[in-house]
Amino acid sequence: MQYRTIIRILGLLVALFSVTMIPPAIVSIIYEDGSGLPFLLAFILCLITGLAIWYPNRSFRNDLRAKEGFLIVVLFWTVLASFGALPFLLLEQPQMSTTDAFFESFSGLTTTGATVIEGIDYLPKAIQYYRQQIQWLGGMGIIVLAVAILPILGVGGMQLYRAETPGPVKDSKMTPRIADTAKHLWYIYFSLTIVCATAFWVVGMNWFDAICHAFSTIAIGGFSNYDASLGHFNSVGVNVVCVIFLWIAALNFALHYAAASGRSLKGYFHDPELKTFFIIQISLVLICFSVLIQFNWFTDAGIAFDQALIQSVSISTTAGFTTTEFSNWPVFLPIMLIFSSFIGGCAGSTGGGLKVIRVLLLYLQGKREVDRLIHPKAIYSVKLGERALPDRVVEAVWGFFSAYAMIFVIIMVGLIATGMDDVTAFSATAATLNNLGPGLGEVAATYAEVSDSGKWLLILAMLFGRLEVFSLLVLFSPTFWRS
Repeated sequence: MQYRTIIRILGLLVALFSVTMIPPAIVSIIYEDGSGLPFLLAFILCLITGLAIWYPNRSFRNDLRAKEGFLIVVLFWTVLASFGALPFLLLEQPQMSTTDAFFESFSGLTTTGATVIEGIDYLPKAIQYYRQQIQWLGGMGIIVLAVAILPILGVGGMQLYRAETPGPVKDSKMTPRIADTAKHLWYIYFSLTIVCATAFWVVGMNWFDAICHAFSTIAIGGFSNYDASLGHFNSVGVNVVCVIFLWIAALNFALHYAAASGRSLKGYFHDPELKTFFIIQISLVLICFSVLIQFNWFTDAGIAFDQALIQSVSISTTAGFTTTEFSNWPVFLPIMLIFSSFIGGCAGSTGGGLKVIRVLLLYLQGKREVDRLIHPKAIYSVKLGERALPDRVVEAVWGFFSAYAMIFVIIMVGLIATGMDDVTAFSATAATLNNLGPGLGEVAATYAEVSDSGKWLLILAMLFGRLEVFSLLVLFSPTFWRS
């Protein structure tokens, strides 16, 4: 294991991460809210620590194997999220415990969107901005991780596209070098954020709110600088803009790259995952709308459709924005929406969950087994589009699903052991493992009432969900640590 090379890389990451403390400090100066000092101190601490780690190991530049890659990926999220908690720890108002500070930081960087803060409306502007910014940075990290790094390590969903998706995804990375891939992804991600912020401004948000919500929309994070989330604006226009950009961000960013580079728009029309994604989305909206109308939940059909649209899209893409208390909706709708978050977005997107491609393959494999029961001697294959997939790919998807289910059960049982009721434990586990945010029961609004031990379990769930389970699970294997 090339430990000193890994330490050198981590030192550089921490030093670079220190720069992210500067924009909130600038926001504090602009709005004169007096909250700039924690960010200045965090900047200094991150910079000094990063350089102190990097300098003694600066000459270690050995080539890394897949084993070191797994460790770096896990440390990337855990170390940066830990340093991201510094401003929360240094704040005078609101005063946050160590557990709460880490929970808020991990929730932001993993784009989960679960919060322990109450009274967000009254926070200093710098703090409001910082919460949104860490989600935006986490969203970009997810894209680079999913599209450029995890396929090289042999995990994630992108390798399923090697032979199926036209253009740059065919070789599992869009340009020959990871650095070039990351650069192009940054351009797309940054451009979408600008367009989203402008759209929010056009429909009535001020520029500060527009930028903050664009950050969490493109990252599919769900943080808002208001306790009422998008419900604060009570605007159909805001909801529609949010839905459109959530759909865009929930699609495979490699498809966006193919379109932006001018190669072809055909990737959108011929991608089987995209088609499945929109079938699911439209079905959820129609079901929610029908039930709300049937129960006369809203006085106007237009309002009912607006609420059904924004809530079903927000929850199913794992954004977690709320415009109303969906947890109080009639009959099965709250549970259905929580279950929809298990599907999440497409592979190579900022969405959480199992990913649409895996759910599609699970369905196709299940269908094949039924066909085999009917015709035992027939030979069936699992096809994605027109191409038959190797059994190894299908086995990997089943393995991922099994590991996902195992982690879910372990964390949920752990939460119940801390004294949490069954419904809250189920929804909190689903909301954090799927990087959704809001749940049901005691965690419908905030996680402030969850015990400290429960919060640490949920932080672990966030990491498992964000790192595609296996990237973190592999570290628990004794084989991994053998040289």
